[in-house]
Amino acid sequence: MTHLTRRTAIAAAIAATTALALPGASLAQDKPVLRFSSVVSENDIRAEAFAEIAAAVSDTFDFQVFNGATLVKQGTEMTSIQRGNLEMGLIAPQAIAEQIPEWSIVTSAYLFSDAAHLKATFDSEVGDQLKQMAADAGIHVLAPVYFGTRQVNLAPDKEIMTPEDLSGVTLRMPGGEAWQFLGEAIGANPTPLAYAEVYTALQTGAIDGQDNPLPNDYNMKFYEVTSQIVLTGHLIGFDVIGIGKELWDSFSPEQQQTLQSAVDTAIAKSTQRHLDREAELVQFFKDQGLKVYEPDRIAFRDHAQKKYLESDFAKSWPEGMIEAINALAK
Repeated sequence: MTHLTRRTAIAAAIAATTALALPGASLAQDKPVLRFSSVVSENDIRAEAFAEIAAAVSDTFDFQVFNGATLVKQGTEMTSIQRGNLEMGLIAPQAIAEQIPEWSIVTSAYLFSDAAHLKATFDSEVGDQLKQMAADAGIHVLAPVYFGTRQVNLAPDKEIMTPEDLSGVTLRMPGGEAWQFLGEAIGANPTPLAYAEVYTALQTGAIDGQDNPLPNDYNMKFYEVTSQIVLTGHLIGFDVIGIGKELWDSFSPEQQQTLQSAVDTAIAKSTQRHLDREAELVQFFKDQGLKVYEPDRIAFRDHAQKKYLESDFAKSWPEGMIEAINALAK
């Protein structure tokens, strides 16, 4: 009996091993694993959206979210996907532009008027062109992810209505050539400074102002040491959700639809949450005694776009693309 039992056990083990090796042997194995990397914190509005995507596709995919750059380093999401070390990621357009210079167009000032314009662009023929460029580099773009509009926040009580009014104003901008050029393009005198040092620099008068989305101004309490927020809206902040092109192509049409639908639904909600928060903060800053107003945005846009078109950045932009994007604004 012992001999027969041992033989039976061995046979059962072989059968189990063979079954696991067969396609469709288990439901869990049928679900493609999608590890998604982002730099956002767990309390970020976008983190909520990513969790919603994971829940919505749970019957089809094993969608694993890694926020806070805990899986791959910030800025390496695109290359990690290309190398097959990561399935999906939140990718900054600036990172894409490093490989695809034509993408620098979507990082320029006043290209998008608002979040709706951003979405309309990616839903258009221009968006198809941008997505195809990314696909050629091994990245399938699922959606742009809006996270706020950059506004000018100043300490001096000087009315700013046109780019000329920012002449001589020392505006802190992030380090890097592209960011410094952005400051120049809106008429200011940009200076690089570490983010953590901005509050003290505003307080002491070392700088006249800084630019950030309103939630950042709130989180860093810049409203305590400034007098006004000029709603220049000079840069629509966004990243894109990307997945490996080869992996995407391996999915069935039904799997692709499930993932795309979940992304579209969650990001639409996330965008609205951001817009609502920005609107709430306008009133908050007014209640704190700051002047909050909109300048002549057309003057700012025309000035900035002229600067960009005359720069080296524009040399790689596809002919007619900026005009096509401008035409999509409402």
